[in-house]
Amino acid sequence: MRVLVFNAGSSSLKVRALDEDDQLLADHELTASHGRFDEDDVAKTIQALPPMDAVGHRVVHGGPRYKTAVRLNEEVVEYLGSLIELAPLHQPAALSGIALAGRLLPQLPAVAAFDTAFHADMPAAASTYAIPEEWRERWGIKRYGFHGLSHAYCARRAAELLERADGAFQVVTCHLGAGASLAAVRNGGSVATTMGFTPLEGLVMATRSGDLDPGALLYLERHAHLTESQLFDALEHRSGLLALAGTADMREVLVRVSAGDERARLAFDIYIHRLVKAIAAMAAAMAGLDALVFTGGVGENAAPVRQAAAAELGFIGVQVDRELNLGVSRDLDISADGTRVRTLVVHAREDVEVAREVRATLERG
Repeated sequence: MRVLVFNAGSSSLKVRALDEDDQLLADHELTASHGRFDEDDVAKTIQALPPMDAVGHRVVHGGPRYKTAVRLNEEVVEYLGSLIELAPLHQPAALSGIALAGRLLPQLPAVAAFDTAFHADMPAAASTYAIPEEWRERWGIKRYGFHGLSHAYCARRAAELLERADGAFQVVTCHLGAGASLAAVRNGGSVATTMGFTPLEGLVMATRSGDLDPGALLYLERHAHLTESQLFDALEHRSGLLALAGTADMREVLVRVSAGDERARLAFDIYIHRLVKAIAAMAAAMAGLDALVFTGGVGENAAPVRQAAAAELGFIGVQVDRELNLGVSRDLDISADGTRVRTLVVHAREDVEVAREVRATLERG
């Protein structure tokens, strides 16, 4: 089954066509404005493709209802729209992509694959917050986790590269990009992750704060008289590397670190501190670790990030080969010789995971 994958974001629309063996037939990235796409540009892109059999959409949030991919219809789309508050940057873009594909390709079955679905079966101890029961039951406050399509693909790809069967295999996957999260994956299933009820929780990111004492927000609300929208804007758009270093781009941070910029050095050190602490926590959640995988824009391309993190993780068996790390290519084991825990760099391919989910969903009927 040939699958056309739509990965819609606030600033771009990635359109990839995959054949029956997940080989790329076409790969296009179109610009977007606040999750809105030029329909003529998308139509021209689709017209140039070979005939496709189905459309798959990457959707960030499936809420408590969808724990697996689902075929799209009006009821499903309406429910996904009700989740916009939980993923205000990504959900509207995905819905725009779904509507656009529906107009341009009405004859093809369409399936939504969710980033939250991979984490849906985490143990209750990992997904439950210690908050009043009413909040949990009435309002559905729990750890959903995100980047699930990336984590699922990376864990499976790591097993392939290391020639590990479906038996006991424990891997921490590090999706490091503008958004960043980790997952503890045991035997192909998520048992813990760093993002929570929303994508704000967890690691330091490009413009997101990551973990923050909620008491600080209450304090600012009380004394600085900040509104909910002001707090959201600050935590989502004006925090993270941008707040610490004055740039949200890790490449620029690394250039400034090399030039002796103290502000950039502090930002880098904070980023690594939080990353290392979280990797160790993910390993502890599985009581062991076989492999550590880096993916995403930063994870794949920032060798100093991988080197600095590995340097602090020797106590759990992580050590990378400096030359392999610096000259890394896609899907490579960069571990030092004789190291028990293997460290890999895997190219992010959410599109492959979406295509697999589309085929499985349509085969189930």
